[in-house]
Amino acid sequence: MHLPARSTTVGIVLIATVCSSIIALVLVLAQHYTVELPHEIQYGMVFDAGSSHTALFIYKWPGGKQNNTGIVSQLRVCDVEGGGISSYKNDPPAAGRSLQECLDIAKAVIPTRKQRGVPVYLGATAGMRLLRLQDKSSTDQIMKEVSKTIKSYPFDFRGAQILSGMEEGAYGWVTINYLLEGFIKYTFDGEWVTPKGGRILGALDLGGASTQIAFTPKEPVTQPNSEESLQLYGHKYGVYTHSYLCYGKDQAMRQLQAYLVAVSGSSSQVTHPCYHTGFNLTMTLADLYDSPCVTKPGSIDPGKPVTFTGSGDPERCQSLIHNIVNVTECPFSPDCGFNGVYQPPVNGEYFAFSAYYYTFDFLGLAPQAPLPKVTSTIETFCQRTWGSLLVDYPNVKEKYLRDYCASAQYIMTILVQGYKFNETWDKIYFHKKVADTDIGWTLGYMLNLTNMVAPTHPLVVTGVQRSQWAADVFFIVLAFSLSLVLIIALIFWPNKQT
Repeated sequence: MHLPARSTTVGIVLIATVCSSIIALVLVLAQHYTVELPHEIQYGMVFDAGSSHTALFIYKWPGGKQNNTGIVSQLRVCDVEGGGISSYKNDPPAAGRSLQECLDIAKAVIPTRKQRGVPVYLGATAGMRLLRLQDKSSTDQIMKEVSKTIKSYPFDFRGAQILSGMEEGAYGWVTINYLLEGFIKYTFDGEWVTPKGGRILGALDLGGASTQIAFTPKEPVTQPNSEESLQLYGHKYGVYTHSYLCYGKDQAMRQLQAYLVAVSGSSSQVTHPCYHTGFNLTMTLADLYDSPCVTKPGSIDPGKPVTFTGSGDPERCQSLIHNIVNVTECPFSPDCGFNGVYQPPVNGEYFAFSAYYYTFDFLGLAPQAPLPKVTSTIETFCQRTWGSLLVDYPNVKEKYLRDYCASAQYIMTILVQGYKFNETWDKIYFHKKVADTDIGWTLGYMLNLTNMVAPTHPLVVTGVQRSQWAADVFFIVLAFSLSLVLIIALIFWPNKQT
């Protein structure tokens, strides 16, 4: 049977239209869904090589990043046995060996398949900054030995460095504001967002050899080299920060001892008003002057002993601290901290950590207490006898117990009279941790360095959902059935001539 040309043409057009419709229908309906697998966890480690001890902080974060900065949390902390790495100046290889136990723990904690890609950093702080002033050769050798030890482990060692005081202060500031969600916050919708007008706090850090202050001032910083510029989660922050080298707790106590010896005429028996009545401490002059933070007399007998006898006089104690902390001189008046250092007026709330926290927590003054209560508590404690303290605190090491009075008086001097928190004392909170994470510079350091760690790219699976696939099949079968009916109709339908 022969179809007329017009019918054939109409048939071809109908078939082509049906086929095109089927193709279009399939393309429209078969929308492939991209399913991203969960981001693989990444790890990073930072050694905090402080003046009195070293600790390894192990962090983790998802491979995806928010505005180029990782969402970092603390996985584990390992305290290294012994003193800080600066204490190994006479045996540098021992500084490296001291890290092995914590590195072994890291190997056990981090999955083996991930270890080669785990960045490891070592940051040394004021203890090594001081040693570098005394003995650069020993400093370099210690850094070489700790680097060699870390390199011997299956991690991605990124280097060991001595942090500047400004870096240490700025990274502590980053840590606090990250933990308190000042930079980024997780919403109920399951998204990370940058909060508008987030609560940005200042940071007060008191270590063994230095103390740092960092905050965002209301007014622009007017002195050069007093501000750190940081970029986190797509935002820039200008942070005033200053580090007072030699004014950490341990070195301040050493300065006080040296001052008392000097005013006593180098007597071998010296009264110490910051030590409790009944307490005695004997040390050699070699030990007393073994620090660049104290001025050594022209000639001394290194083996000569000097004994400090406690008198428990809090008023005299605080008065003496003013001889090592200058709270009156200010060439930038009134914008000064202490020792004539430029500082804009303190602004906002602050977290005080490290030795600030340990001292005030021991005295029952953390996380916060009114200024009159703080003053009276310290005065009462300083007047207690050494014997009564040994009875009440049998589990506290004597080297800590002896210094709580002097440390508390020192803290009050630098916070109230130095940094000028006399009118804003209630803005300071004394904390060790936030959200089960230690406060310190290491987390801020890790956060900053995640900008240098490429995010992992998760595997992507493409496909269609089962419900959509069923709909696709139904419409395709229906379309083919209709097209088949049309074709048969064109072939067999009678062709009527006009």
